[in-house]
Amino acid sequence: MRLTTLLTSFAAASLLLATPVLAGDGDKAADGQCSQPHAHGHRGMKGGRHGGMHLARMEHRLDRAVESGRLSQAQADQFKGEMRQLRDETKAQRDAAGGQLTEEQRTQFKERARALREKVKAALKETAPAKQET
Repeated sequence: MRLTTLLTSFAAASLLLATPVLAGDGDKAADGQCSQPHAHGHRGMKGGRHGGMHLARMEHRLDRAVESGRLSQAQADQFKGEMRQLRDETKAQRDAAGGQLTEEQRTQFKERARALREKVKAALKETAPAKQET
């Protein structure tokens, strides 16, 4: 009887001590503060700058368009170069301003990015296969 009481007490005490530790790890993951990178490349950051991620996604879309024959490799390389240039200019302006862009600069860069996306869409639309009516 004493052995079972001792084991039960030990199990209850270990659960009581382990619960805050386990709860603390869960809060860390819920806050998006994971230190280990996930399989899809996301490092657990909520918010912040994700320019590299957007650039990689657009490059992937351009590569698929080249593979499917909707864009030439030269067009895709030109668009990638323009995207990198815009990203580098934004980064240089942000670094020069001490890490913060003014609202006017932010709006200007957003407009330039939107114009570039529209340019890519227009190029893809020109070579899009015509929809067949059924």
